[in-house]
Amino acid sequence: MNLYIRYFNNETLVNNADAALDFLRSIPEINVTPELEADLKEYAESNVMFPKRYKVRSHIYFIVIKTTAETMADFKAKKALRQPGKKDGEHFSEGDNIIARLNQDRPGWYEGEVNFKRVVLIPETGKHEYRDTTFVADVKANSGIDCYNRIVDYLRDRVDYRSQFPSAKGKNFHFKFLGLWK
Repeated sequence: MNLYIRYFNNETLVNNADAALDFLRSIPEINVTPELEADLKEYAESNVMFPKRYKVRSHIYFIVIKTTAETMADFKAKKALRQPGKKDGEHFSEGDNIIARLNQDRPGWYEGEVNFKRVVLIPETGKHEYRDTTFVADVKANSGIDCYNRIVDYLRDRVDYRSQFPSAKGKNFHFKFLGLWK
């Protein structure tokens, strides 16, 4: 795993925390403390994939991003993006992504699951609150996105209008092709 580091126009792609620290020491505005060294080394060795930012001074930060890109050109071209993980029973090649799966035209029965924020009334207080709600349905649809749209259209007429529905591309919508319709 490589580390991409950027501070304004200064940027580099290195393969270990020591090289990253050498780069940071070459920038006069950045004070490399023992705490920063330890934290950066811990971040480099951890499984955390989220970018990390470090404060230089008020409203000024530098960022560190983990990447599998081997060169700066690959990183800039976004060739090292992680593909979404597969679930049990899914057989898709590495090149497939969620948008391609959603738009794949495949008429038949789908099982769709939507986790959404539903507005419900609390009788004791007379106030409303958001509650995480899971809705699962078997739907006759032409694609994954058509399955999502049919489920959300059904729910919009049956729940409070303030309820919040997730994106079809996000982690709160899952679908499974069940088979062709007759």
